[in-house]
Amino acid sequence: MYDVGILFPAYNEERTIGIVVRDTKRFFPNSVIVVVDDGSSDRTAKIAEKSGAIVIRHESNMGKGEALKTGFEFFLKHTRVKYVIVADADGQYSIKDGIRLLVPLKNDKADVVVGMRNWKDVPFLHRLGNAIWRITFNLLFGTHLRDTNCGFMAFNRRALKLIKHTGGGYIIENSLIIEALKRKLRISQVPVNVFYKRVSPFLRGVRMVLGILIFIIREGIKYRIKSFKNSLLNLHKKF
Repeated sequence: MYDVGILFPAYNEERTIGIVVRDTKRFFPNSVIVVVDDGSSDRTAKIAEKSGAIVIRHESNMGKGEALKTGFEFFLKHTRVKYVIVADADGQYSIKDGIRLLVPLKNDKADVVVGMRNWKDVPFLHRLGNAIWRITFNLLFGTHLRDTNCGFMAFNRRALKLIKHTGGGYIIENSLIIEALKRKLRISQVPVNVFYKRVSPFLRGVRMVLGILIFIIREGIKYRIKSFKNSLLNLHKKF
């Protein structure tokens, strides 16, 4: 029986998808590799299938959140894998590090494992944006996470069943972690390597930072209010 599933959401990644699938087969020879081609206009699906992956195709581009939802549903309905690793199709992360992500899951220490990048390997502007997000996230959600926006993650089967809202766009990682917190899932972090091939233009980067920050603040306030109401309700029950 295959214990591990590897999920690659992909959009126009014909240059790298073959490489990442072949690398995955080398480091995870007994895994179920799934590529969700999110409406690509290039040869992503054909190359992924030729390289040995199971390909699920969206007819139009629906966003990473929907690609993850499709992948999660596939693993739950059509496989018996115990753990699923989510990685980027552009090769930004070394799939070999997925072995580290599985350790807390297999030791039953976590339900969700989030990669933790070495900030020395992250370009300055990206590092600055991530610091703003991380500090704000930890303050509002009462967590002590060292990386809240890493796209390299792993889930056990229980987490796949409970996580219903995967969000979309650049908020996806925050959305997944917030959903895990709401579901009372155990979250762990392990170090992973990251390789930046391109840096976002300044203005686009600023818009991204503000957009994700607004999302974190909005969801964090809602989370705090709900937690406060639950505390009052529990206090009322005691009396």
